[in-house]
Amino acid sequence: MKILIVDDEKRIIEVLEAYLEREGYEIHSADNGIDALKKAKSLSPDLIILDLMLPDISGEEVCRLVRKGSDVPILMLTAKSSEDDRINGIVMGADDYVSKPFSPREVVVRVQAILRRVKKADKSESLAFNKGRLIIDLIKKEVAASRELISLTPNEYKLLTNMALNPGRVYSRLDLLEKIQDEGIFYDGYERSIDTHIKNLRKKIEWDPRQPVFILTVFGMGYKFGGLRDAANTAG
Repeated sequence: MKILIVDDEKRIIEVLEAYLEREGYEIHSADNGIDALKKAKSLSPDLIILDLMLPDISGEEVCRLVRKGSDVPILMLTAKSSEDDRINGIVMGADDYVSKPFSPREVVVRVQAILRRVKKADKSESLAFNKGRLIIDLIKKEVAASRELISLTPNEYKLLTNMALNPGRVYSRLDLLEKIQDEGIFYDGYERSIDTHIKNLRKKIEWDPRQPVFILTVFGMGYKFGGLRDAANTAG
């Protein structure tokens, strides 16, 4: 599996490269944001380790641009350690967050944990949540709520599956808009259309749309998926 390390400190790259290669990963590196974006596109890595303090463009901006076209897992490295900084990193689309200084062994463990989660999700043909209250068949592209098939629009299905595959991750309205707008052209007011999609989606999958269980509002930030994944998933 390929891992792209993005950091402007050569020593950090060398240390992480040594530890990760020992675990059998193929390592590539970049010491600035522009090079990172090029390699993220050309290499299609399985995971990106991304420092936030880069010499040209910020790691947050690199993360945002990568997220426009890819769901590749991102592990952020940063000297910023406040709670707000960690929250912002997750909101930007990071899957995990490690503060500097860090233990290389901890980074390896976190990388392995992220990749295990991704591998498990990729193998699943269906996702089931809250003891079968919500089931998403990824092959048939069907959704069942309380064991009854429901009709979703293509945009509603895209929103639901993207969020369900990344439970707990906070998506801004722009993040979600980018998931459904294939052409990537946005106009004023388009972000608010996400609220309408979310409202309609809640009516279809929630027992009580006023007290949602699956599509949760994160005030001032956006939305996240709050369903609890069942241990064994079936599309039946």
